Amino acid sequence: MADTEQVQSVGRRKKSVSRITMKRGVGVVNVNGRAFEEYFTIPRHRSLVAAPLDVTGTRASYDIAVRVRGGGITGQAEATRLGIARALLAMDEERRRTLRSHGMLTRDPRIVERKKPGRPKARKRFQFSKR
Repeated sequence: MADTEQVQSVGRRKKSVSRITMKRGVGVVNVNGRAFEEYFTIPRHRSLVAAPLDVTGTRASYDIAVRVRGGGITGQAEATRLGIARALLAMDEERRRTLRSHGMLTRDPRIVERKKPGRPKARKRFQFSKR
């Protein structure tokens, strides 16, 4: 699918789902209708989201529209990172080695463990009293 006009992809992390629409442009990134810097206010989240673009050197080459829902802000940032990496890969398959070597094409499978009955949380137990 090299040099297609527009690519759509999905990234997931924990309970967050991020839908990415990427097309050739000047580097504008909008998240849920807001500017990228306005939505992700913490610098660590900004660098997470921009990492696939920085690694491939395409930060000013594409316009990206992101729709992200669910989870917290960190999960949303990581879901967006995966979605952008997948969209970059769909635009140009030659980027696979670079993205893979930086671990950006692997979905993080960790999710919240369910609460067990008879316990206050998933693994925590009530205080034990011998007497």
